[in-house]
Amino acid sequence: MRIGLLGGSFDPVHRAHVTLALAALTELKLDQVQLIPAGQPWQRPPLGASTDERLHMIALTIGALSGLAVNRVEIDRTGPTYTIETLESLPAGPEYFWILGADQLANFCTWRRWKEIVSRVQLVVAQRPGSDLIAPPELASWMEAHDKRLIHLPFEPLDISANEIRQRIARGESTADFLPESVGQYITARGLYRQHTA
Repeated sequence: MRIGLLGGSFDPVHRAHVTLALAALTELKLDQVQLIPAGQPWQRPPLGASTDERLHMIALTIGALSGLAVNRVEIDRTGPTYTIETLESLPAGPEYFWILGADQLANFCTWRRWKEIVSRVQLVVAQRPGSDLIAPPELASWMEAHDKRLIHLPFEPLDISANEIRQRIARGESTADFLPESVGQYITARGLYRQHTA
């Protein structure tokens, strides 16, 4: 089994997340891509939607898309969310591919026990607007020394961010171009993100 892992706050999940997951599924010939919503992200402000609301939005998004699934491992674990602990809790056997954006790659060496992360997974990076697809020197050097390869995912980046979506909702502006229709309807029905705090 070849399994892609796409972590994030998904606050809310949006079209760029889905496009990235589907691109990885196809380009890397994966059996599945699992979206892993963070429980308590340690490198970002508090979340705008509850755990159940974020899970529901993901379910609405991936319900009809073959090959995509949600993994609750970080939601079900208490305390701050660290990628290495997530990887340690996954079943042995499959080959795992950790998918991240170029913006995350830039600060990857600040992640807890990052060398162990790279030892456990194939690291896959996708272009993000305004970010370069270049590994930090420390990461590049370590990967070369350990015969590890950074996989560049062919992906036309979409200039969409959850932060911008939350801001637009707080200002009463349309998000139709950024969100799956079902997610947009759910956000409206629940009154989410009307008070933008981050």
